[in-house]
Amino acid sequence: MTDNISIWFWIGFNAFVLAMLALDLGVFHRKSHEVKFKEAIGWSVFWIALAGIFNVGIYLYWNSIAPNSSYTNSEAALAFLTGYLIEKSLSVDNLFVILLIFSYFAVPSLYQHKVLFWGILGALFFRAFFIFAGVALINRFSWMVIVFGGFLILTGIKMAFQKDKKLEPEKNPVLRLFKQFVPVTPEYHGGKFFTRIDNRVWATPLFVALLFVELTDIVFAVDSIPAIIAVTREPFLVYTANVFAILGLRSLYFALAGIMKMFHYLHYGLSVILVFVGGKMLYTHFTGDKLPTSISLGVIAGTIAASIIASLLWPKKEAAVLPDPAPAVPSV
Repeated sequence: MTDNISIWFWIGFNAFVLAMLALDLGVFHRKSHEVKFKEAIGWSVFWIALAGIFNVGIYLYWNSIAPNSSYTNSEAALAFLTGYLIEKSLSVDNLFVILLIFSYFAVPSLYQHKVLFWGILGALFFRAFFIFAGVALINRFSWMVIVFGGFLILTGIKMAFQKDKKLEPEKNPVLRLFKQFVPVTPEYHGGKFFTRIDNRVWATPLFVALLFVELTDIVFAVDSIPAIIAVTREPFLVYTANVFAILGLRSLYFALAGIMKMFHYLHYGLSVILVFVGGKMLYTHFTGDKLPTSISLGVIAGTIAASIIASLLWPKKEAAVLPDPAPAVPSV
């Protein structure tokens, strides 16, 4: 773990992230509106380009940022790129669940960006916690590498055999506990998360949807953080790669919302990636040999590309169904 990175680099990076989020919500999305495909693609390109510029900065200045790091500039840049690609690919699977959440709660497209914005803001906090806790555990207890590696392999195998995801909020213990303290309105109240009725605070279905988005990210973080730690244990690289992947999640959702179902082989590719990085952790731990990051990057990029190409070449056949009536807000 590199501990000689100046606190000012951490403060500067987080200040930049908060400034970008404030600009996003306070200027570009100050008024609630439906995010169209063209706008989503533009923002996706922007966030990816921003990550690319940061990666170039790592390549040029890493040894100045972390002079005592064991990484060279090129090794640090390659580790960031590999970690970013892992987080980006795993986040696509997260988007499928978000799509289910929005569909289940019939979240109006007008307010979906707002839910994702606050959901991602919460995700940044939880990811930071998981990253520093995970790195600290591995550095303090070397046997945790076996735990993390085995967990990733089992998760990858489970993902490969997992059937279509189903959303059952009524069975979620967190929602049940939440409803014990705060009542939930049966209908939306514009873009409000909370409203006051008869001098009592009520949560709206929009907040319940946000709650599930947060819970979903926590679940995915348990998988993705060990995966990126398998690539590098440099907290700054792990954290920044995570942040850039998360920042582009909203625009990626709106860009892919209409075509995500086309990538039906993607979860097999993700399962291969999890098994690979888990096996990489165990291999390094037991043999002492470090698999070059370039090989990891090639395997991950190739697996993602192969699963996407396979999905396009062999599209999933959909059974013909009668159109459903307009969805109503479910009782939660």
